[in-house]
Amino acid sequence: MPDRKRSDDTKDAMSAAHGVENDAARRRRRAQFLRELHEAKELRDRVQPRRARAARMRQAMRMRTFRW
Repeated sequence: MPDRKRSDDTKDAMSAAHGVENDAARRRRRAQFLRELHEAKELRDRVQPRRARAARMRQAMRMRTFRW
């Protein structure tokens, strides 16, 4: 029976390490996605300056009318 207990502890330790690895991989993927999203937004703003200006104006109006 002690062998079974040891193997359970090992499985728990391995799954915890694997969970940390998955979490780190998820954070890396999320950071990469956010970088690409920001780059795409900048490209869109450069390609369509009138639409970008209108969006900035709408955002500014939203911020002026927002109550804290």
